[in-house]
Amino acid sequence: MTRKIAFVASEAPIAQTARGALATRFGHVEEEEADVIVALGGDGFMLQTLHRTQGMAAPVYGMNRGTVGFLMNEYSESDLLERLEAAEEEVINPLSMKAQCRDGHVHEALAINEVSLLREGPQAAKLRITVDGRLRLEELVCDGALVATPAGSTAYNYSAHGPILPIGSDVLAITAVAAFRPRRWRGALIPKTAQVRFDVVDPDKRPVMAEGDGQAVRDVEWVEIRSEPSIAHRLLFDPGHGLEERLLREQFV
Repeated sequence: MTRKIAFVASEAPIAQTARGALATRFGHVEEEEADVIVALGGDGFMLQTLHRTQGMAAPVYGMNRGTVGFLMNEYSESDLLERLEAAEEEVINPLSMKAQCRDGHVHEALAINEVSLLREGPQAAKLRITVDGRLRLEELVCDGALVATPAGSTAYNYSAHGPILPIGSDVLAITAVAAFRPRRWRGALIPKTAQVRFDVVDPDKRPVMAEGDGQAVRDVEWVEIRSEPSIAHRLLFDPGHGLEERLLREQFV
C-alpha cells in the first residue's frame, strides 16, 4: 500500500533542499491528509512539529538535517519507503505547565522535553517544592530547577547533571540548576502520575521565569507541572535506533 507522506522542514537551507528532493521523488500531501509526517531538521524543529500536529492521527518520522538530532533518524533519500514500513513506534506524553504571574494572570503550556524555572535577576532564586500536595523541600536556593520527561532527560536535564530516564520508566526527574542550598541536593525522581508545584519565595526581590519547550512566562509566583496522559505523541524510529536504545547509548559513551 502506498503511503501518503507530508514532508515538512525547518528553515535551514539544507532541510529545505531535502524537502524539495523528497517531495519530488515520493509525492507530497498536506499534513491533515497524511499517513505519516516526515520532519526534516533538528530536535528543535521536531518539537515544533510534534506540538503543531498533536491533534492529528499521523505519526512523525524525523530525519536529521540539523545538529544533535536525538529525536531524528539518519538522513537518506533512496530507501525511505522501506524505512517507514519497518519503523518502530514510540509514544511519549508531554508535561502540562500552569503558571501564575505576579500580575495574577495564569498561563498554560505543554512541554515535551521539560519545564524549567530560571532566575531572572542577579540574585539566586528561592523555590519551595511540593509534590502531590505534600511539602518536600522548604527552600531550594539555586539558579533554577526543572522537571524532565524521559524523552527530554538527555537534553537540558542531562546538562544540569540530572539522570537519564528510560522511556518505559514512568517517572519524571526533578533536577536543580546550580543548587546553592541544600548544597548536596541533586534532585529527585517522582512517579509520572505526580503533580509538582514550585512556589517562588520572595518573587519581588528574586524574580523567576518559567519555560516549557521555548514558551516562556516571566515573573511567576508559582508553577504546577504534571504529565498529560490525554496527549500522546507518536514518533517513528528505524529498528534498533529508537529512544530506548539511544538513551542506553548515551550512558555508555
